[in-house]
Amino acid sequence: MKTKNKKIEQIESRKKHKEQLKLSRKFAPNLERPIANLAEKSTKSILIVCEGEKTEPSYFNQFEIPSLTIKAVGTGHNTISLVNKAEEFASQKKYDQVWCVFDKDDFSERSFNDAIQKALSKKFKVAYSNQSFEYWLILHFNDHQGGRMHRDDYNKKINTYLKPFGVVYDGKRSKIITEHFFELLSGIDEKTGEKRIKLAIKRAKTIYDKLDHKNPAKEESSTTVFRLVKELQKYA
Repeated sequence: MKTKNKKIEQIESRKKHKEQLKLSRKFAPNLERPIANLAEKSTKSILIVCEGEKTEPSYFNQFEIPSLTIKAVGTGHNTISLVNKAEEFASQKKYDQVWCVFDKDDFSERSFNDAIQKALSKKFKVAYSNQSFEYWLILHFNDHQGGRMHRDDYNKKINTYLKPFGVVYDGKRSKIITEHFFELLSGIDEKTGEKRIKLAIKRAKTIYDKLDHKNPAKEESSTTVFRLVKELQKYA
């Protein structure tokens, strides 16, 4: 009789243990949630303050990177006034990085070079182009060696490369980089089999590395936009 009772007790004890295990699993903490929250917290933010009100913002805002918040704003300001504007934006909200994007255009050597130095003194990063941002776009299609090319010729050059794809870039009026244009910039170059954006980075860096940077205003044609794009790609 005692043996029988002992067996019953053992069976009931095992039942209780199983029920307790079920309950512990049911109310166990969801370990996936903290991981998701950590991912959200690790999202970086980059503010890109642009001289151009249309071209540059329409370009940078098309980068879709889940782990990165990109805010590209066109200000219509240039050189020193653009850096001041970037400082104003940066004081309103905290960003992990602040970039100033501006061109040499017809501005004086002093104002262009001073803007670069002022931005760096504020711990901002700089993506400048000499003469203009469109030079960066040209490098996606052409291995230009950095010699002088006036910005008045940029639009014609760009549209020569876009014509086979049925795309037109209106650099004088709308100044917008359309979704189709952006896809071409991000697409594969038929001759090399490499991504055009990768080619542009390589070409821009090669040109930049040949220069001494003592007087960026004199370094035509060149661009440091490749640095900003490389930074964005780090989070892709």
